[in-house]
Amino acid sequence: MKLFDGGRAPNPRRVRVFLAEKGITVPLVPVDMGALEHKGQMVSSRNPLRRLPVLELDDGTILTESVAICRYFEELHPEPALFGRGALGKALVEMWQRRMEFNLLSCVTQAFRHIHPAMKEWEIPQIPEWGEANKPKAVEFLNLLDRELASREFAAGDDYSIADITGLIAIDFMKPARIRVPEECTNVLRWHQAISNRPSAAA
Repeated sequence: MKLFDGGRAPNPRRVRVFLAEKGITVPLVPVDMGALEHKGQMVSSRNPLRRLPVLELDDGTILTESVAICRYFEELHPEPALFGRGALGKALVEMWQRRMEFNLLSCVTQAFRHIHPAMKEWEIPQIPEWGEANKPKAVEFLNLLDRELASREFAAGDDYSIADITGLIAIDFMKPARIRVPEECTNVLRWHQAISNRPSAAA
């Protein structure tokens, strides 16, 4: 088994943080995304979408998409449970994971890819107006999240989950996307600081 990894890019990091929370070690194959190595034969032969991360199992089976890879490891190593427990717990984690992904991480990613000069060769065509349009969408969701976090410690309830991991990755990626967490979002800032202090955040 080996994991083709893209360094500080959001989705590869999301899997590494998940694995660190589980205490799982998987051999990494570094891929230099800055040098566009993810568009080369090593990755494209395994993932025609030419995106990372890519997990290659010992029998040659290929898994892509960060959440799918995390679900695979959740089934193999159910503790600690990062996708929730029981019907309601799992549904709440799924709900908040999707909210974090579609309303925060996706908006931050679009802002970065369509505004940052380094992305001109990646995002063709690069549409700065679309990037700018996504910034207020991310901030709007942070205000919603702030209200939710007033009554609980983590995104989906009392336990840390993949929804928190996705939120951590998204907020950390806001810096290169040139988006700031509003100062009045004190609950978001408290939550982000707490999950940033977990050892897994350094993965």
